Amino acid sequence: MELTPENVHDHGISLNPDKVELICSDCHNQEHARFGYDLRKSVHIIYGPPMAGKKTHVAQQMKRGDLVVDMDRLYEAVSCLPAFNKPDNLYTNVIGIHNLLIDHIRTRLGKWGNAWIIGGYADKYKREKLAADLGAELVYCEATKEECYARLATSEQLRYRGAEWRGYIDKWFEQYQP
Repeated sequence: MELTPENVHDHGISLNPDKVELICSDCHNQEHARFGYDLRKSVHIIYGPPMAGKKTHVAQQMKRGDLVVDMDRLYEAVSCLPAFNKPDNLYTNVIGIHNLLIDHIRTRLGKWGNAWIIGGYADKYKREKLAADLGAELVYCEATKEECYARLATSEQLRYRGAEWRGYIDKWFEQYQP
């Protein structure tokens, strides 16, 4: 785990001997892509059904400075509404931002580290085409419909949107092409 301004004062992180990795200065610079070391930007498309844990997976794998493209978070940024509250009238704006970020990934524009694209991507052709266009790795977050329903039932954020999200889960499983 990398030290950041947010966690440097957390002694469970900064002073935890289990989290210390001893490496030489040259390796340290290479790991952080500094001083002439430029790591190749990798792109990951994280896909699967709603409530499969895609965001959790990305949060566990990403590093500070990585680019994350997620429609749910884009809606939050544009509307200032709580997570999962996505007004239909903002779709055109949100998809425009999404597509711009995808273009930045395609051309490797910017100084981001790695890119993480989160989505359902149930359609095999569209999913594989996007991965080929971006030179991306596909990562499937596997979950059964019952597991997704169970996670939905325990979600505090979605407690009033259960029927709506059960519909999203059902639709994904109807459309999914392995």
